Amino acid sequence: MKEMREQSPGGVVGSRRGDPPYLAPDYVATRLRAPKEPLIILPSTLSDTTGPAYGRAPVGELDNDLTRQHEGEPLGERIIVHGRVTDGDGRPVRGSLIEVWQANAAGRYTHHLDRHPAPLDSNFSGAGRCLTDDEGRYRFVTVKPGAYPWKNHHNAWRPAHIHFSLFGEAFRSRLITQMYFPGDPLFWQDPIFNSVRDEKARQRLISSFDLETTVPEWALAYRFDIVLEGRRATPMEDH
Repeated sequence: MKEMREQSPGGVVGSRRGDPPYLAPDYVATRLRAPKEPLIILPSTLSDTTGPAYGRAPVGELDNDLTRQHEGEPLGERIIVHGRVTDGDGRPVRGSLIEVWQANAAGRYTHHLDRHPAPLDSNFSGAGRCLTDDEGRYRFVTVKPGAYPWKNHHNAWRPAHIHFSLFGEAFRSRLITQMYFPGDPLFWQDPIFNSVRDEKARQRLISSFDLETTVPEWALAYRFDIVLEGRRATPMEDH
């Protein structure tokens, strides 16, 4: 979000290069969402800077394991998603709340507005959270999301992806981005992915397969590092 341009979770002021624009005409929804007048910067209030404060207590033991939040295991390919959150100088961002949400293995969200005729999974809600450790590291266990159709253009399908939300010490200090998987055949026709015009910046949205972290006979692993500012910053949604 715009507020994080001024203050990152690590408390470092910096620019956000490579972010997609408010208006990306190929991504049809932005034609209505994009502001038509200059933004008005509102002053911070006491509630912005003091709450809600996300400490360790509200984060449950199984919040970062999306495969163990119900009585049974969800269907699909079990994966591990992990990485580090750093500032532009490579310093770890400690204690940042990371939330993820995603479609299930069939490409459907657990949401009443999702009418995709794919099965729901009673053992998969598709949401999780964790706090980064002292080295800025995070880790989730989940299932690989499926691609799904959407009505942006003819025969439109979204590549498999996981949404990431990062909170700092205040509610307004929030960043949102998406993680994609390597080698996806749908990249070329996804206007959200391609709204990031810089090719190198787009590549920073794609995770890398991690054989070292892969657990034999259990789960493949993908690494997705998040950089908050500087020349190698991870592109973030700017609205």
